[in-house]
Amino acid sequence: MWGMPAGTGPPPHRQGAPAAPPPAPPLRRSAGPGRSRSQRAGGGAGAGRAAGSPASLRAVTAGAAALPLPPPPPPPALLPPRPGRGEVAAQPCAPGPVAGTRSAMLAGCRRALPAALGRALRGLAAGPGCRAVSTSWSPVGAAFDAKQQGQPLRGGAVGGKTGLFGVPELSCPEGFKEAQDKALQESEQLVQKACSTPPGPETVKIFDQLSDSLCRVADLADFVKIAHPDFAFREAAEEACRSIGTVVEKLNTDVELCQSLRRLLGDEIIMSSLDPETRRVAELFMFDFEISGIHLDGEKRKKAVDLNVRILDLCNEFLTGTHLPNKIDKHILPEHIRYNFTAEGNYLQVAGLHADCPDDLVREAAYKIFLYPNAEQLNCLEELLASRNSLAQLVGYDTFAHRALQGTMAKNPETVRQFLEKLSDQLSKRTQKDFEMMTKMKMKLNPQNSKLMPWDHPYYSGVLRAERYNIDPGLYCPFFSLGACMEGLNSLFSQLLGISLYAEQTQRGEVWSEDVRKLAVVHETEGLLGYIYCDFFQRADKPHQDCHFTVRGGRLRENGEYQLPVVVLMLSLPHSTRDAPTLLSPGMMENLFHEMGHAMHSMLGRTRYQHVTGTRCPTDFAEVPSILMEYFANDYRVVNQFARHYKTGQPLPKNMVSRLCESKKVCAAADMQLQVFYAVLDQIYHGKHPLKQSTTEILKETQEKVYGLPYVPNTAWQLRFSHLVGYGAKYYSYLMSRAVASMVWKQCFAQDPFDRAMGERYRREMLAHGGGKEPILMVQGMLQKSPSVEDFVDALVSDLDQDFETFIMDS
Repeated sequence: MWGMPAGTGPPPHRQGAPAAPPPAPPLRRSAGPGRSRSQRAGGGAGAGRAAGSPASLRAVTAGAAALPLPPPPPPPALLPPRPGRGEVAAQPCAPGPVAGTRSAMLAGCRRALPAALGRALRGLAAGPGCRAVSTSWSPVGAAFDAKQQGQPLRGGAVGGKTGLFGVPELSCPEGFKEAQDKALQESEQLVQKACSTPPGPETVKIFDQLSDSLCRVADLADFVKIAHPDFAFREAAEEACRSIGTVVEKLNTDVELCQSLRRLLGDEIIMSSLDPETRRVAELFMFDFEISGIHLDGEKRKKAVDLNVRILDLCNEFLTGTHLPNKIDKHILPEHIRYNFTAEGNYLQVAGLHADCPDDLVREAAYKIFLYPNAEQLNCLEELLASRNSLAQLVGYDTFAHRALQGTMAKNPETVRQFLEKLSDQLSKRTQKDFEMMTKMKMKLNPQNSKLMPWDHPYYSGVLRAERYNIDPGLYCPFFSLGACMEGLNSLFSQLLGISLYAEQTQRGEVWSEDVRKLAVVHETEGLLGYIYCDFFQRADKPHQDCHFTVRGGRLRENGEYQLPVVVLMLSLPHSTRDAPTLLSPGMMENLFHEMGHAMHSMLGRTRYQHVTGTRCPTDFAEVPSILMEYFANDYRVVNQFARHYKTGQPLPKNMVSRLCESKKVCAAADMQLQVFYAVLDQIYHGKHPLKQSTTEILKETQEKVYGLPYVPNTAWQLRFSHLVGYGAKYYSYLMSRAVASMVWKQCFAQDPFDRAMGERYRREMLAHGGGKEPILMVQGMLQKSPSVEDFVDALVSDLDQDFETFIMDS
């Protein structure tokens, strides 16, 4: 019934051949089980699994002498895989002295801030539902260019002590039990109230209050269990998530509670009097009852609850296993490559695919060791898939995919299959050309072993990008200081949406690390819209993933005030140094824009009901606002507003931006084909059961048929496919969302990315509704037409075409 948590993660890395995809992002409201995604902090230095000494690996390493080291590596790939998408972010360069200096480019943006702040302070938030502003706000760029310490907070910032996110109970780990008990007590009262209230709009309000009381704890806990540096806090949050998740599943099968909603939905006169958003929210609550088996008899309902709880545990177990390193006897590997892996006595730990390593042998060894099958993880995946299928069939669906896709843009697995097949057909020839280019490059650098293998795709596509456009990504870093990028976002939002970002001082105990920054989001006439906590910097035990978490959803309270949304953006950026502020690579800058797209969706999806606020919408629509922001990040007119050298103030040359954008199209067809492969595999796993073959046999067949590079014996990449937890049967969403974002960009913003009228239309048609309107209707409202599957495919493929002007200029 109640979608717990509403977090959104980034799209998968663009390069990589079956590489472990990024950690599964936390879930938004979802029809499927596992809604309260759990990610225990699994496996420290000694938590690796022994990979043994597979025969295939022995054969490779025994003949190591026949695999000569390649020549000195070429310039690094122009755009390495997104940090958080299965790869650790590379440290950007930090050239030159100038300790503590601010980016020279910020002067222009900052000159405008005092006037904007002055307008706000003159009382713009005076109308009903508007929030007064604070005199403690300061310019956003300065807050992020200040030196970061990155230590967990023992005391805090200023003022009286509070708890995490200003929740008084959460000043200590034990407070989670108190907050949980309070939420459960409140929920019991609301259940009684719902059951005794006559059918009408009040019924929907009570259901939403019930949803809010549980989500306020569960959403917050879902973030804390992943990101808090204190294990006691993480453990307490994990337990709170599980307890509330269990209660939710029981409420989803509460017959009396469902009957109170059914009486409303069955009254045609009352339903016709409700506004469209209230009707949709009522229908969504009923949908959650139905997919949980409310129509079943008592025994089957109990079975549905038990299956949901079991699925929750299996999701936790599988997710933990996807990130655990594998260990191998160090003597199996040639001595000259051992230094690439972490040593632990006589063992070496392999914690990833080393996809960007220039040594072919290192990548090959990492691939075969990291992806070596683990029996426990394999059993966990098989039980998870079987349990999801059992639940789906128990409540009346043919497959889990049919259940999961209810309410999405795609609507059903048949549409998804059609979309993926048509896209694959369109990509086929382009992908083959990409693989031929990579093979030639490998032959050039390693002629004795030139067959293209899955571990080669990310590396050689990067080499081709760097060679064709002759750009060192390190040359871009000095133009992208974090403060400059934040001011760029501030300027874009101000021109497009009338929104400004201000840094706000936190209270003691409000944040979990002293380098976390709190932003107030302020509209020029509507006042304060909400808060964004920016957890941007690397620290020990923090996941290397880029995510957006909803901590508190927005809604209209009973007293007429609007409950302001609160979100967290989590990145893995390097800290500033003595000589320079934090400098971002182009990929990091694009990630920042992507996640800020989610945040703006949360701020502007100001629905009456928190059940559908912000990013609480179907998965294949939720990624549209974030991916659209990537198009802004790659437009010179936008970049030129903020990209200045942090020491000299020199603007980033236009041809560098053009070449950067064009370089992303090199081997882009093969990268997209890889995503099609992931999506097809996901659909097969969640399709008809029992599966005709083992998950590994299905992987082998699908990889060779859809992707094109050979399956490597004794590997099981699917056991690292963490998206199976949060995006089960919905991995296609990244591709479909990108297609919609591409169409919106080309039709609405490509001519003028600062068009205020178009920005207001974007807010009105796409952002404002959250999940309170069918996603395809929102797309139709923005595009003024109903896109077909062919339109989606054409939009994606046309993005791969080279820009003729840039190509000629570079030639």
